[in-house]
Amino acid sequence: MSYFLKHLSPMTCVAAATLALCSPVQAQTASELVQELRQLRDELRVLRAELDGVKRQQSQSQPPVQPQAPTQQAVAPNMHATTSSPVQEAYASSPQATPVAMASSDATASGVSLFGYGELNMSRPRGNAAGAVATAQRGVLGFAYRFNDRTRMAAELEIENAVVSASDKGEVAFEQLYIEHDIDDRLSAKVGLFLLPVGYMNETHEPTRYFGVHRNLVETAIIPSTWRELGVGLRGTHASGVRWDAGVVTGFDLKKWSSDRSDTQASPLAAMHQEGQQAKAATLATYGALNYDGMPGINLGGSVYNGGVGQKQPDVASPSASVTLTEVHARWQAGKWDLSTLAASGRFHDVDAFNATAVGISNPVPSLFRGWYGQAAYRLWKQGDYSLVPFVRYEKLNTALGFSGVPLGLAPSVAPDTRVWTLGASYYLHPQVVLKVDTQRYLNNSALDKLNMGVGFHF
Repeated sequence: MSYFLKHLSPMTCVAAATLALCSPVQAQTASELVQELRQLRDELRVLRAELDGVKRQQSQSQPPVQPQAPTQQAVAPNMHATTSSPVQEAYASSPQATPVAMASSDATASGVSLFGYGELNMSRPRGNAAGAVATAQRGVLGFAYRFNDRTRMAAELEIENAVVSASDKGEVAFEQLYIEHDIDDRLSAKVGLFLLPVGYMNETHEPTRYFGVHRNLVETAIIPSTWRELGVGLRGTHASGVRWDAGVVTGFDLKKWSSDRSDTQASPLAAMHQEGQQAKAATLATYGALNYDGMPGINLGGSVYNGGVGQKQPDVASPSASVTLTEVHARWQAGKWDLSTLAASGRFHDVDAFNATAVGISNPVPSLFRGWYGQAAYRLWKQGDYSLVPFVRYEKLNTALGFSGVPLGLAPSVAPDTRVWTLGASYYLHPQVVLKVDTQRYLNNSALDKLNMGVGFHF
């Protein structure tokens, strides 16, 4: 009887009880009927316990499934979406589907997953063969661990220029190191060292996801990609295709401002970044970002960052100094076309006192820095995993537009805008492996013209 009941569903047992009640009452006394009902009840309880045990064993034998964000429309590479670009057809490039998030969702039964990317390149200045340089630009190994369906950690360890030592130009650093938790299906939170959701490239910067051998100038000189901070962030999504981000993080340190003008002109914010290394945190920063992906092939968005740079340090001439950075971006993808544009602008506040002390080294903090680019790519050919995507990009930027607090006549001259045309192509052996070539022409300084070649991959 016990073996038979074990293989019956609860509904079958209920039916058996009903038949027993409907049998001739003359053959049974009331006490006998009550006894049988109690026996059926006890066996149903045993059966239910056994079924619960089977369900637990099945759930433990299979890896938990990561809750997926609501599907959004195709916009990629470096885009905020969950499907591939009609041009590059690489894997999803939304911040919701960064390598970190995707590796976590694909974790094995142990909850552990690996991911990463690499890029190697060579640049040759036009007319200067002796100036050609080749390097293993970046190698990144990432790992993620999923604690349960809602909580996970992720880390990315990056090595730049192949070799790290006191006498070499290499660097090793954690690019990300954080815990993320899904509060519900449309709201998540993260705490730790993470990339800020600014522009297209900062969060999704694998070489298969952007055009050109090198990352574009605007998103490296004006937006200091890859830009990460220690802090707490929130991300929310809506069924309409709206996604928002907000958080509180560490900022920059004005005390790190270099006396080397070429260094600060390369990127004012990168010259003061702290990268989570004993970061000064007397004055924290806030950020907010908003993106719309509710129409096929369309992305519209922007972000704002504001935070202190003086960090209330008594030995800094402007302890209350701060910086604001804003950017807007748009992308339209239709058929084989991929068109995008981005504009970013930064402004330093309350740096007059600091600049008064910097006059002697002719390197004051700029009042304003800004830039923009427009880019067009076209998938010329595709066969299987192979594809060829030529592109063209125009950039205009200036990292030092005026200086406040510097006596008249002593301020450095404002350099002309940097204007660059980049023309090239990406040849994909596979959506995750790309060969690149491009040529760059600097309209304001032909000595910077160069030919670039590279290879990149991600996994």
